[in-house]
Amino acid sequence: MISSELRPYRVIDYQWIPMPDGTRLAAKIWLPEDAEEHPVPAILEYIPYRKRDFKAQRDAQIHGYFAGHGYAGVRVDIRGSGDSEGVLKDEYLHQELSDGLDILRWLAAQPWCSGKVGIFGLSWGGFNGLQLAGLQPPELGAIVTVCSSDDRYRDDVHYMGGCLLGDNLSWSSTMFAYNSLPPDPQVVGERWRDMWLERLEGSGLWLKNWLEHQRRDYYWTHASVCEDFSCVQVPVFAVSGWADGYSNTVFRLMENLKVPRKALVGPWGHKYPHMGGPGPRINFLHETVRWFDRWLKGIENGVEDDPVLRAWQLDTVSPLDPTHPGRWVAEPTWPSDNVRQRAFRLTPGVILMEDEQIGSGGEPGLPGDEGEPARSGLNGTPTLDLQSPLRVGLFAGKWTSYAEVTDLPQDQRAEDGGALVFESPALRSDLEILGSPWVELELSANKPVAQIAVRLEDVAPDDTATRVTYGLLNLTHRESDEQPEEIYPGERYRVRVRLNQIAQRFPAGNRIRLGVSTSYWPLAWPAPEPPRITLYLDDAKLLLPCRQPRESDFTLRDLGEPEAAPGLSTTLLAPAHREWTVVHNLATNEVSLNITNNAEQYRLDDIGLEVRRDTNERFSYIGNNYATVRGEVLSDRALRRGDWAITTKTHTVLTSTRTHFRIQATLDAYEADTRIYSKSWDELIPRDHI
Repeated sequence: MISSELRPYRVIDYQWIPMPDGTRLAAKIWLPEDAEEHPVPAILEYIPYRKRDFKAQRDAQIHGYFAGHGYAGVRVDIRGSGDSEGVLKDEYLHQELSDGLDILRWLAAQPWCSGKVGIFGLSWGGFNGLQLAGLQPPELGAIVTVCSSDDRYRDDVHYMGGCLLGDNLSWSSTMFAYNSLPPDPQVVGERWRDMWLERLEGSGLWLKNWLEHQRRDYYWTHASVCEDFSCVQVPVFAVSGWADGYSNTVFRLMENLKVPRKALVGPWGHKYPHMGGPGPRINFLHETVRWFDRWLKGIENGVEDDPVLRAWQLDTVSPLDPTHPGRWVAEPTWPSDNVRQRAFRLTPGVILMEDEQIGSGGEPGLPGDEGEPARSGLNGTPTLDLQSPLRVGLFAGKWTSYAEVTDLPQDQRAEDGGALVFESPALRSDLEILGSPWVELELSANKPVAQIAVRLEDVAPDDTATRVTYGLLNLTHRESDEQPEEIYPGERYRVRVRLNQIAQRFPAGNRIRLGVSTSYWPLAWPAPEPPRITLYLDDAKLLLPCRQPRESDFTLRDLGEPEAAPGLSTTLLAPAHREWTVVHNLATNEVSLNITNNAEQYRLDDIGLEVRRDTNERFSYIGNNYATVRGEVLSDRALRRGDWAITTKTHTVLTSTRTHFRIQATLDAYEADTRIYSKSWDELIPRDHI
């Protein structure tokens, strides 16, 4: 919906921002018409996703809204991306942050700027909002950070619980494709081809960088503000969604920051809350302006009286329902004394309250065909053995969801067949949780490297099982992500697995299920060899963060319907095409997850530029053989205007042996039908406790 209260503004399409070393960064600025007479604060979004083409429509709607509400909306392409000069060699490098500080100084010095600047951004833009805030530039007055992380190792697209994520391959391939594109000749002139060749040769293979750091070292702690939360000295509005991979950060920020702060967590995926689902969209740009009005303009609008945490509590729903129903709940502080950990005991096949005993109501159901019946270990301890097939995880969805339906987790019964399952009786009353569940286990393994995945599910009376949240743990990281240690086969270890933060209502009549598996492919790359794990259940626990409903939940301020500024005129050339398919070829015993993610193909009418972006991913294995695990991503990017046409094709394949990862990649760039650049990589990287 177009906002009806926009002030007149103008757009500066091309603005160069000079860096001290002579490099120029490309900016686009939306400016209130009277800003030279009445200077305004600036809101910066600083990302590598090409303001001229791929993000042009979105930027017009967002930054036009900011300008229409009395701010200078500023979009800057990071060095080496879009139309900016230089080469982008990795994410969050010192050079990027140094450039960010120079941009803030430049903005504050402009005659149309009041001297105050805010940073706004999703994902990469949210990351560098936190990171630049940690450097304490005097020009920065507040930030809005969406779907970002304070810990680049433990809570980012690369690793989780010490496990290598499949999204690490997906994301590196996305940037491989973005980095291969040239600037627009209409902006940079005849230099465009030289700038393009410099990028093609210099950007590099980021997947190699990330795989060379498999433990938490300085490569990751650099720019992770969790290393010192006190470095952030400006107000922080942190936002995420339950379908996104970055929901945990907002809770840590609320707990550890000592500045004005608030958090908003909805049901959404990796998108701004006014632009995508699943679940209800809100007038997020209005909420953003409220935040900046208070801290950049000094308007007493009561934003500091908002709850510290506002979250969408998910209601029970079929895993096939994309609506994600629920209601808003809020806590005035975080951590909250209204949320208490409640311990449930895990016994063979059953979840019990810690002070309950197994009754005489019949034998509990036992796990699926890959688990074994309970037996007694030393001193009569009940034990369960587990060796999951690689197929557990094919219906897990994506670590961070973009597509609202296709990449969300499906009915978990297909996953539970390869896991040990613990299930509660039907609940006698509603149970609500808000926060991070934990599982405490004692276990042993028969291999030096092993992982476990733990899934919390809501099971309806018709037995459909919806994944509520999950956690991963590489058992070599049981004590430390910095100094992992191999497992001694047969030795017993006590471990705690943290599941992702969540807000969920389990209604009376439903059951709570916990699934434990030794693989979660392809969401996480499997161990070098198939491990067999023994669980010792004399003191196994599920800890749930149980919350009491508040009457104030039902009187929370309405967040409204989405508003934005007018977008750009576009012509649709081809609709988006997205699908996920799982194929088991019984002739070859190959199992594959095939992902098609082709974005809309369109023309930006005002500049006559056609844009195409196609991506295909395939994750496969043969016969449950760990040596056959393979991830593959092919990406095409194309830009066309009249006789000017460029295409880039990137192809990345990741495989592994017991001792090494292998990356095979190619990059081909075309001007019209002529290939003008080609490069290939074949890299072996030793496995380091992964």
